[in-house]
Amino acid sequence: MDSETSASQRFFVLQEAMGSRHDTVCFTLKPYNLSEDPHCPRCGEGLGALTWLPPYRVELELHGEEPGDYFRGPGYERIVSERFAESFRAEGLTGLEGFHPVEVARVRSMRKRTRKPITVPRYYVVWPCFGRAAVDLVLNRVRFSPLPSCTECRSTGIDAVHGFVLEPGTWAGEDVFRPRGMQGDVVVSERFKDFVELHGLTNMVLTPTEQFVWDPSNLGPAPLPTA
Repeated sequence: MDSETSASQRFFVLQEAMGSRHDTVCFTLKPYNLSEDPHCPRCGEGLGALTWLPPYRVELELHGEEPGDYFRGPGYERIVSERFAESFRAEGLTGLEGFHPVEVARVRSMRKRTRKPITVPRYYVVWPCFGRAAVDLVLNRVRFSPLPSCTECRSTGIDAVHGFVLEPGTWAGEDVFRPRGMQGDVVVSERFKDFVELHGLTNMVLTPTEQFVWDPSNLGPAPLPTA
């Protein structure tokens, strides 16, 4: 993907819509099997959560009125509905791996009253890929602790985020990915945003990367570089 194309793209952080009518929480059921966590091929640094292995059995806790099309799994996994999965593959979007069936053993409604029986769709487990796109270490408002030392994974601690951009020329065209330097977040393309809106997919919030804020300790944005 050339720099001009990458620079003209808009990117969004994908999160669950907590408090929405499709707010859904997932809990794994035993047996709960895990493999080793992924590592950077250059520095060997661990890149996050252990990978969930079969059997994929879950209990859903429904905080809204109906189950959503997208919600968080136990680690880096995400759970998507059948209509999400079928539409994603039919339209040729990229960046999600897996699509293994998930068994929903139980659904618990957290609402005191339900007006109608809960219809539970088929679900699949997916993994947003580790993309080539990298967070720009200069043109961002991210407080790293310390600055990344590995040019490949750019893995480090993050204390606060007040917007970020991707380094031009690093995006390889994936529609869903975890960027280098912020692999704990899922970032999507503008094409994915259009896909969500076209199909009316639920339980997703898409925030432009330059407007994304995460600051649990109220540290404020990192200072901009001086000339």
